Amino acid sequence: MQEVIAPADNLEVHEVPDGYIVYQTARDRVHYLNKTAAVIFEFCDGRRDRTDIISRVAMAFELPPHTHEEVATCLDSLMREGLLRSISK
Repeated sequence: MQEVIAPADNLEVHEVPDGYIVYQTARDRVHYLNKTAAVIFEFCDGRRDRTDIISRVAMAFELPPHTHEEVATCLDSLMREGLLRSISK
């Protein structure tokens, strides 16, 4: 089974000029995602696993391999905040 990453349920996502504003209805919390975090969030569509997401973000921003850990850290942060969830496919 493959673990893919998808947006959490009950999110209201609003695009703003410099990223996203995400309202978490269940927790009554508002999150601001800068452009980089918004791109990472977009790749988490429930069809891609962690490795694929990190690879695609790195490619989109033309990041060298040593910066992939920073993308992973942002991904972990979005998951800890409850904006993303891991699901088995």
